Amino acid sequence: MNIRFDGKTALVTGAAHGFGRAISVALAARGAHVWACDLLGDELHDTQQQCREAGGDCSVRVVNITDKLAVDALVAEAAAATGRVDILVNNAGGVLGQVGRPLEAVSPEDWQRIFDVNVTGAFYLSQAVAPGMKSVHHGRIVNISSGAGLGISLTGIQAYASAKAAQIGLTRQLAHELGPWGITVNNIAPGFVRSNASTERQWESYGAEGQQALVDRIALKRLGTPDDIAHGVLFFASDYANWITGQIISIDGGK
Repeated sequence: MNIRFDGKTALVTGAAHGFGRAISVALAARGAHVWACDLLGDELHDTQQQCREAGGDCSVRVVNITDKLAVDALVAEAAAATGRVDILVNNAGGVLGQVGRPLEAVSPEDWQRIFDVNVTGAFYLSQAVAPGMKSVHHGRIVNISSGAGLGISLTGIQAYASAKAAQIGLTRQLAHELGPWGITVNNIAPGFVRSNASTERQWESYGAEGQQALVDRIALKRLGTPDDIAHGVLFFASDYANWITGQIISIDGGK
């Protein structure tokens, strides 16, 4: 399967590390001009360097995806070269440093922050790229949710499980709305992957016994990598997925 994105513009959020970096590098290595955004400027430049080392092209911007005006400005700038963004990967999200707490201990602010970065940002980005995609009757939107959106969160964070489930619902709804313009909207629900500082802290918190129990519950008996998630994005973004939309793929090693 030879997947290429020559001449395509791809926008990847949450691209400073982990899944977002792996996705950016994979797209750039296959010919896409990648626009990578995050709040972490220094790490974004590391992503840019890795894209270039892979033989690709990458522009980086520090952007808060929960700020609609900033999102609109980013999409307008990224689209300037070709008139549109061809591929959008809504990867930004996470738990924002929060930990599991009893329901009654969760503040409205903590609930809303997680919901905004995992759902509202994806909505703003999709809203911003849709007109350009509609104009050419083609586009790819890939949302990165979590196994927590299909079941429960290992973190115990209520807002995270709820937000990822909401993002899956948004995926299905947009697939039907945008389908008449040849725009596909799909979703990847990763299992547990050690991909950033938050997941490293989570992994360490389990201890040796808990870590082994987690791996034992996986059919393939190993943890995945950010590249495993990136490979799913490449498929959804490619012409091989022309007649696939509104779908959720669990990339989790088998449960």
